[in-house]
Amino acid sequence: MFSVEVEEEGRGTVLVLRGELDHDSAVQLDEAGRRSAGAADGAARPVVADLAALTFCDSSGISALLRLHRHLSARGRPLGLAAVPRTVRRLFALTGLDQIFTAHSDVHEAFAAGPVRPDTAPGAGAPARQNRKESA
Repeated sequence: MFSVEVEEEGRGTVLVLRGELDHDSAVQLDEAGRRSAGAADGAARPVVADLAALTFCDSSGISALLRLHRHLSARGRPLGLAAVPRTVRRLFALTGLDQIFTAHSDVHEAFAAGPVRPDTAPGAGAPARQNRKESA
């Protein structure tokens, strides 16, 4: 079971993700992202995805987070991630996504860090990583 709760705060929007983010549930995150990005009063306000209650995330879930990042970035709204589970952080590190997502220990820290503009976020405009085999 998966749910996304959208909470509007004075500092920005919080998307609280609960349960298993996978192929079947990714559409719920997509829909919540579209609603959040389209808020008329939300221009340039940051969005924080709170992953503290996320119990599972597969490649479809990672793709949904990437779509959310791209969708918000196109509208000038930075995305931060809070309370990222260890298993998801490991996936980010292995795939290089830790260079794209800004992760914080909790929602408070994410907002306190201030907005990271999408065009200056780590990985924005950076070339794709290339695997190089060095010969001895």
